[in-house]
Amino acid sequence: MTPVSDFLATPAYAQSAGGAGGFLSAGGLMSILPYIAMFAIFYFILIRPQQQKQKQLRAQLAALRRGDRVLTAGGIIGVVQKVRDDSNELEVEIAPNVRVTVLRETLTSVVSSAAKPANDTVPKAG
Repeated sequence: MTPVSDFLATPAYAQSAGGAGGFLSAGGLMSILPYIAMFAIFYFILIRPQQQKQKQLRAQLAALRRGDRVLTAGGIIGVVQKVRDDSNELEVEIAPNVRVTVLRETLTSVVSSAAKPANDTVPKAG
């Protein structure tokens, strides 16, 4: 018959014989290496590109001008009519003579910009 204490305490079969190995020994480092590699892969494939997209969108929203076409979070495409610098609101025309006030945070993208690129020059006829 076995005593009750044998069921409550399990023997440690995984102990090293010398006891000199720590967490950062070869076995400990090799056991955490796959997790580090997975985090690195997730960072470069998922996290970093998303952060870059968000940074680009913030820059586009900060540079909004009259005439820019924007897409709202509700799926409405409109043309910016008035940008209020003192507040976070924009006036967007969503149909002829239909203007609504939206917050910058509700814009998901800038569809096209009215700003002319710096390198677009009309060649002189000659």
